[in-house]
Amino acid sequence: MEYHVAKNGALNSIAKAAELAKPGDVVTVHEGVYREWVSPRYGGAEGSHIIYQAAPGEDVTISGAEVITEWSPLGGGLWKIELAREFFGGFNPYREIIWGDWFFDTDKGFHLGEVYYDDRALREDPACGGKPELNRWWTVTDKVATIIIANFGDIDPRDGKAEINVRKYVFFPEKTGCGYITVRGFTLTKAATQWAPPTAMQEGLIGPHWSKGWIIENNTISHSKCVGVSLGKEISTGHNEWSRFQTKQGTQREREVIFRALRSGWTRDNIGSHVVRNNTIRDCEQAGIVGHLGAVFSIIGENHIYNIHEQRLWGGAEIAGIKLHAALDTLIRGNTIHSAYRGVWLDWQAQGTRLTRNVFFDNSSEDFFVEVSHGPYLADHNIFLSPFNYKEMAQGGALVHNLFIGKNASTVDNLRYTPYHFPHDTAVAGVANIAGGDVRVFNNLFVGDADVSKAPYKANFWDGAPEMDGLPAMTVYTQYPIGTSCYNDYPIPGDPPALFEFGVEQKLPVYVSDNAYVNGAVPLLRETGAVVTKDDVLSVVIDREKNEIKIECSDVAALRSDVRRIITTENLGEAFQAEQAYNDTFDRPIILNRDFNDDERFEHDTHPCAGPFERGPADSAFMLTICWE
Repeated sequence: MEYHVAKNGALNSIAKAAELAKPGDVVTVHEGVYREWVSPRYGGAEGSHIIYQAAPGEDVTISGAEVITEWSPLGGGLWKIELAREFFGGFNPYREIIWGDWFFDTDKGFHLGEVYYDDRALREDPACGGKPELNRWWTVTDKVATIIIANFGDIDPRDGKAEINVRKYVFFPEKTGCGYITVRGFTLTKAATQWAPPTAMQEGLIGPHWSKGWIIENNTISHSKCVGVSLGKEISTGHNEWSRFQTKQGTQREREVIFRALRSGWTRDNIGSHVVRNNTIRDCEQAGIVGHLGAVFSIIGENHIYNIHEQRLWGGAEIAGIKLHAALDTLIRGNTIHSAYRGVWLDWQAQGTRLTRNVFFDNSSEDFFVEVSHGPYLADHNIFLSPFNYKEMAQGGALVHNLFIGKNASTVDNLRYTPYHFPHDTAVAGVANIAGGDVRVFNNLFVGDADVSKAPYKANFWDGAPEMDGLPAMTVYTQYPIGTSCYNDYPIPGDPPALFEFGVEQKLPVYVSDNAYVNGAVPLLRETGAVVTKDDVLSVVIDREKNEIKIECSDVAALRSDVRRIITTENLGEAFQAEQAYNDTFDRPIILNRDFNDDERFEHDTHPCAGPFERGPADSAFMLTICWE
């Protein structure tokens, strides 16, 4: 059955349609702004989704905000609104503060609510005493009313569209287990979501709420107070117990969450396998996409994610364009992520995870961070253009055919013991600390002295931790033992360092070979097969107004090598701790024989080029343009 929702129709609410729609049904929504929380009552079934879609060619917005017109002038650009407690019903985001595990600014009193003018968020100023500066706001709530004072400067908020958040979610089932739902073609905006750490219920403006098989595609998702898309955990497996009880350490609480989830049915049959693709996700203050446990076996692809944590009013350890814990067999492919704090942050259990063909730039922390994971994880054919590219406190990684233009960092963690799993399964096989190493680095292109990488940068492995210098190219691995590096037998590790199993602080070997270094980039000492070109043969220009990146190479010979070959699962071996090969989620071998643009790589008479782009034997130079939006 197909339900049609229209502002002037007999069925004029998406939420009402969501009470009716069952497997195989389609809910088509027609032009207009729908100010409501859509909480599906039923889930679909495998092969029989419930589809919620905007009518073709029609602009449909679902909003968690309400327009406010009854502002009173106070002078000096200040305007006041006073709202009775009945206005909010059972949820008042101006009474609720942002808090939770790994949120660092609870004492400052930031609220879940927000004030907007013409779809632009003003900034809260909790300490201003009722006299906020320009484009800022302040609030106080008593038993009778909520008062909001905002400074609109020379603007009369009654002349434009002044809005405030009133709903926690926009499209989010109240109950768990509503699987197999498709949401496509909407503008989804303005939700008063709470901070979403891995040890709490992870709220999002939109999300499947602990279920299976959602498709979220072709939407614009914006202005969530914390998270845009949540693929994360539900509440029963733990909810901020570190902050609430202040007994056990947070790492232990997170381990407990994982084992509770396993007892509660966290398996491939019940959870994950979502698809989040072709969305624009922007202006969310914690993360564009977040998930602990619930993103397993999912595909996150072809999204444009930007302006994440743009206000920078508060901090915490869960802030990124994409922040995932336990991204088991998760494919992150073809996304453009920029103007965020971190780009992609894989935290705990990045096992079977693949990051491929993504573009990163203008991220102020780093493009890609992997933390306390044992692998295998694979990053291939990515373009890293921020001042800081790659940071790892992990092991079992593989970096292949990427373009690096900034700095990198590596360290160990001997104190935290985190899980690794049986291959392609949620079942835990063991726990171990991070000795460091067990990293493969092949066929990448490193660029030195690029304009986009000149900004000074200190890398902290988590906010509040001691800073450490980011280093050029792969010199971060100078102090690591170097493993065998030839194409016949590498990189299967040889014997690990003596007494490794007994906790001696010795790093595992790294395997670095056949990378290209241009524009003065420096190779790792003892690296075999490195091709080094001191001349400036490659340039990168980011045109933010035209939404394009131009990459130009004047000497393709600098990217070639007579010994370099196609990288496959067989070459990469197994991650040391998990004893798992670098296969895909269905345990099929991976062959990296196609480049960033999906062009076939050369192997026989002409060996494959280093970096993300392949050029033919007749090419001596190239210029490529990468566009977004």
